Amino acid sequence: MHSFQELANKFITRFNTSHFPSQPSTLYQPGDYFLSIGGKRIRPVMCLMGNELFGEITEDAYNVAIAIELFHNFTLVHDDIMDAASLRRGMETVHAKYGSNVAILCGDVMIIKAYDYINKTSTEHIHAVLELFNKTAREVCEGQQYDMDFEKQATVLFDEYLHMITLKTSVLLAASLKLGAIIGGAGEANCNHIYNFGLNLGLAFQIQDDYLDAFGDPAKFGKDVGGDIRQNKKTFLLLHALEVATPEQRMIIDELLSTDRADKVEKMLDIFKACNVDAWANQLKEQYLAKANKHLDDIAVTSTRKHALTELAAYLIQRQS
Repeated sequence: MHSFQELANKFITRFNTSHFPSQPSTLYQPGDYFLSIGGKRIRPVMCLMGNELFGEITEDAYNVAIAIELFHNFTLVHDDIMDAASLRRGMETVHAKYGSNVAILCGDVMIIKAYDYINKTSTEHIHAVLELFNKTAREVCEGQQYDMDFEKQATVLFDEYLHMITLKTSVLLAASLKLGAIIGGAGEANCNHIYNFGLNLGLAFQIQDDYLDAFGDPAKFGKDVGGDIRQNKKTFLLLHALEVATPEQRMIIDELLSTDRADKVEKMLDIFKACNVDAWANQLKEQYLAKANKHLDDIAVTSTRKHALTELAAYLIQRQS
């Protein structure tokens, strides 16, 4: 069994090549630029880990892992446009560097190329892989739409936000693991457990992401801190603050949500801290991690084969970037 970092190195060796033709360079160079920015490649490596949990890593797993990473980057390019984000991983976003029209097309060709890699999957697994990949891609888009809808809604229930995050973030982590497990020949019960492991881990991951957006170190986080606050995003943190705030604090929150004042982020963070939102978020994150680990425990393989996934789960909810 390999550690996450060992598999990440193996994956990056394969992935760090141009996936696009040379012309028109005005379309494909921005794609190469964005992919070269890097990242932890968490989702594709989870596919490899899901495969290795049940046997030797196959060529199918590498091709599906590349497809997953291309799909994920497609969503990031388009998300950055919708969020008007200027930085991604500390570098200019595609739309900021090349313009929104180029960025839209850049994302489009990434998802098209992802299907080229899916198409290389062996006949034995292609139907199951395509079914889950397509379902997940659709759910991620649904999650993004809910996220944008929530920005305009005066009230969002916690369960509504949880559903949105499950679609936007968790399902891709879960599917990455399950796709690897399918290719590895895992049975239905094991596939369901590894999917639910990823689903709950994804929720813990998003709570940490929301936390870092508000309380993280910009130098480590790689994005502008407070972006969610500026865009009035209904995050775990904001929803809990609204739930526990005093009437006076609620008035301040409502006023901040209705303006774009220069000190908006600073004032909202003051409310978050007064409501102990940071401690609450850390407790909720640990609850989802415990649920994830219960599903991992229930997978019918020897415990020693699970160590890398246990370590990855711990890392994802403690990361600072």
